[in-house]
Amino acid sequence: MKLQLLSDLHLETERFEPEPAAGAELLVLAGDIDSSWAGFDRFAGWPVPVIFVAGNHEFDGRDLATAWAELRARTAALGWTLLERERLVVADSTGRRVRLVGTVRWCDFDLFGAPRRAAAMRAGDYFLRLMASTCGGRPFDAAAMREQALACRAWLEAELQEAAVDRWDATVVITHFAPSLRSSDPRYGAGHSTASFCNADDDLLPGADLWLHGHLHCRHDYLVERSGRAPTRVLCQARGLGRKGEDLGFEPGRLIEI
Repeated sequence: MKLQLLSDLHLETERFEPEPAAGAELLVLAGDIDSSWAGFDRFAGWPVPVIFVAGNHEFDGRDLATAWAELRARTAALGWTLLERERLVVADSTGRRVRLVGTVRWCDFDLFGAPRRAAAMRAGDYFLRLMASTCGGRPFDAAAMREQALACRAWLEAELQEAAVDRWDATVVITHFAPSLRSSDPRYGAGHSTASFCNADDDLLPGADLWLHGHLHCRHDYLVERSGRAPTRVLCQARGLGRKGEDLGFEPGRLIEI
């Protein structure tokens, strides 16, 4: 199966016109497409199925308790499939079945372990104040995000433990937040704030053949060895912000094979 992957387009401020990649069988949108949701319309009538995993900025200024239903309705009207703690099994042109596993996978601030969690959460609160989101009417702060993140992690761990049993031939995990420190932005290294972008999900990586993510405004494509099987490929194809030069090297038409 050949995929096109886009994330972190930030169409609420960025000038970018998406175009279908020749030969793609699916388009995967891995979050932070447009905080206003208006830019979603640029994908109306897309020639192949669109799989969407929300990013944190899809909830800017919104209450998570109500925004999820609204986001589902908005994306369903465009014909997209939104995945949040859900799987979808699709067949490619050869009949090969691919399991798509999707969740935002909010950050739990445990990237550097429990001793640095409090500092990481303090750094995270800065970003969350900018989001200005709520959850059930209460501020969506680092503690609230960690609660959501742990629920995502528990679901993802259980899902990846399920055996294929002839139900699928390959597994693709799609998250907005990154699964490993290896996906960190080299500009910022291992500072406390990096725990707002990456999780320590390295132990889950062997359950996927391909792991797609966004959130980091840089590109990554690396392999993680696993015993007795081909390595897990981890890939980020984020665009980022043009005013910061983060779009340099971005290849929107790149095809990813699974």
